[in-house]
Amino acid sequence: MSLNRTNNIKQLAEEELDVLILGGGINGAVAAASLAAKGVKVGLIDKGDFAGATSSNSSNLAWGGIKYLESHEYRLVNKLCKSRNNLMKHYPSSVTEVRFLTTIQKGFRFPVWFVFMGTLAYWLFGRLFTMAPKYLTRNAIKQLEPSIKVTGAQAGFEYSDAFLKDNDSRFVFNFITAAAKKSALVANYVESIKAVRENNQWVIDAKDNTTDETFTIKAKTLINACGPMVDQVNKSTKQKTSHHHLFSKGVHLTVERISKDHRVLAFFASDGRLFFVLPMGSKTCIGTTDNQVESHKTEVTDEDRQFILDNANTLLELDKPLTKADIIAERCGVRPLAIEAEEGVADWVALSRKHAIDVNKQDKHISIFGGKLTDCINVGDEVADIVKDLAIPMKKNDSLWYGEPADSVKAKFMSAMVEIDKLTPKGALEPLSSRFWRRYGEDAFVLLEAIKQDPSKAELALEHTEFTWAEIDWVAENEMVVNLDDLLRRRSKATLVIRKELLDNAEGLEAVSERLFGDKAQQKVTEFRNAVSFNRD
Repeated sequence: MSLNRTNNIKQLAEEELDVLILGGGINGAVAAASLAAKGVKVGLIDKGDFAGATSSNSSNLAWGGIKYLESHEYRLVNKLCKSRNNLMKHYPSSVTEVRFLTTIQKGFRFPVWFVFMGTLAYWLFGRLFTMAPKYLTRNAIKQLEPSIKVTGAQAGFEYSDAFLKDNDSRFVFNFITAAAKKSALVANYVESIKAVRENNQWVIDAKDNTTDETFTIKAKTLINACGPMVDQVNKSTKQKTSHHHLFSKGVHLTVERISKDHRVLAFFASDGRLFFVLPMGSKTCIGTTDNQVESHKTEVTDEDRQFILDNANTLLELDKPLTKADIIAERCGVRPLAIEAEEGVADWVALSRKHAIDVNKQDKHISIFGGKLTDCINVGDEVADIVKDLAIPMKKNDSLWYGEPADSVKAKFMSAMVEIDKLTPKGALEPLSSRFWRRYGEDAFVLLEAIKQDPSKAELALEHTEFTWAEIDWVAENEMVVNLDDLLRRRSKATLVIRKELLDNAEGLEAVSERLFGDKAQQKVTEFRNAVSFNRD
């Protein structure tokens, strides 16, 4: 596996690539994994950390797009349901079925029976892959979920979709790892300063943002997978495309656990749009907002917080109303919505999250617009087909470039972990075996051997988290962690479920930082502690 950042940057500067991908979000990650599996010499760089923007700010759902039934986008729903099922089939440890419980208020724009028929149609689009929808009376809703306020509700129903058991950024990173294992050269915190087409190749001036050192990368093909920044990057490379982006801001707040069961509570917020109460480990995530913004650079406002808190307090039966002081953490991102250039500023609220790929065959340039995590496998396959059409040789024919290791490998690991599970740190939400397998796949065998040789490696490394020393050792050598935030926000969801002040003062923070960063440990701790958290005053 090639996840040594220093070595990868050296090789990026020395070797001519078939393809260079700009952007390490979900679109870039699956493109790299798909191409690398087919023997394409591929590189990937991101000016920040992998999954550092939109791909780390989703609702952590892999869903078939039930809301698109209302806009009659049946082909899209069919495609997304197939994609969701495919993820559940090939990532059974990471993408799991979850029940959605929805209430329909009196006066809603459709009668409740009609909406329930929609869930049955959705189940059929999903090929009956999940549990069947279930109609629920008000009394049944209250028995199932006491936290739901049924006053004003007509009735409700349950239906199924899928959920990421860890978090979105970890899921993306595992595609980065898969690409690296197939010899892709990946590097975070490396920025493309300038990219020009000359002598039938792309010449990219790149900068290592950790050192400010510059170097040159050469590639036959350039893929712009920069998410919300696709248009900006295309402008710098003089690429004209038929699509562009509009932006919708989404905000999520984390609070103490609300639902007693592992299910998603789905409502229609005061503005008529979907509003979720989502499980997130031992906490609950609520949101999201859906506001059009002009720029990908955005942040959580007091108005956003109040909108989410007000809707939660209106829709939920709580011991006491949620206030700003109850917010454990928050996150904010933009959804890049792909739109045809001639559509101008169409009804952006009605825009779906479908992706679009524009190709400049003459320049061998590819731009990926929009998209969502659910559809990521299709993006990887489509990009590979396009690259092949650009006369880039596919030296291998690995058609299945995604998925967890075989069941037999998992069974072998689980069997070997029986005794090790007894060392699971007190208070952990699950045994070491299931978490190790989901997060590290076959690499979990390395952690297993480390603990066998030294049982103290199973001890908790960082207070309030579930990180063991075996994991910290692995991360230090193999996960390109440049800052503590990379570890605690994107390789895990620690900062999303633990108050910042607790992590700032957590026992073991300095020791973990020393293992990760050596003589820069204290600098990294100081940077992490100085990072601005939102004001609860």
